[in-house]
Amino acid sequence: MSKHVIETVTFRLMAGVSKDQFRDAAEQATAFMTAQPGFVRRRLSREENGTWVEHVEWRSMADAKAAAATIGQAESARAFIRAIDGPSIAIAHSELEVSVG
Repeated sequence: MSKHVIETVTFRLMAGVSKDQFRDAAEQATAFMTAQPGFVRRRLSREENGTWVEHVEWRSMADAKAAAATIGQAESARAFIRAIDGPSIAIAHSELEVSVG
């Protein structure tokens, strides 16, 4: 049995996008995320310097990659994607070793 995969994405917002506007867009994108095969949970946080960190747990790497390949086509995720400064994005995938809570 394969381990769950944690997708960690760090990014900054486009100039002029407020925290509240982005949170609203992130909530809209939840419809896309939760409908994807293998989705387990999502957390989104913001560092003091304005960098956002998204952690998405997937049942497998294949599930994570399939969702990444189609998010750009999802109407519910468009505002979320437009709010992010593309060149600032960094994505990493890791196998979940320990989970509490």
